[in-house]
Parts: sequence; structure tokens; C-alpha cells
Amino acid sequence: MIIGRVVGSIVSTRKSENLIGNKFMVIEPIENMAAPGRFVAIDNIGAGIGEMVLVATGSAARVGMEQAPVDAAVVGIVDEE
Repeated sequence: MIIGRVVGSIVSTRKSENLIGNKFMVIEPIENMAAPGRFVAIDNIGAGIGEMVLVATGSAARVGMEQAPVDAAVVGIVDEE
């Protein structure tokens, strides 16, 4: 699990059929996280730019999307730090 801030979004006109209709967000991990830098995560919960989010990575990111090629997914929005 990674905590980070949404810093942007990405639009993809061509993608896997299993990803059609999903948003892609650019995540900047907070300083204390062991993540290497910015990365892209699929967003099914409606996070916006500037929000602090929880991101699941690896096989945990595919829960509920088993047929989609997903390695990172926004799974929560942080209300307070």
C-alpha cells in the first residue's frame, strides 16, 4: 500500500478492452514511502487532482478487475493525515 498525492491524469485513446471507461491518474508518493517516484494508477473511486490517496500495487490492485492488466489502483481517499 502506498500513500501519495494525485498530481495529474492521463488520457489513453487506445487501451485494453478491459480498461475502457476507467481513469488513469499520476501519483506522487509521499516522502516516507519506499516507492521509486511518480507512477500511473487506475482510479475507480473518483479521486481528483490534489487529493491524498491510498494505492494498492501488484496483485492486490487487480481485486475486482481480474481480467485487466492493472499493477496499481487507487483504493481510497485520505481525509486526514
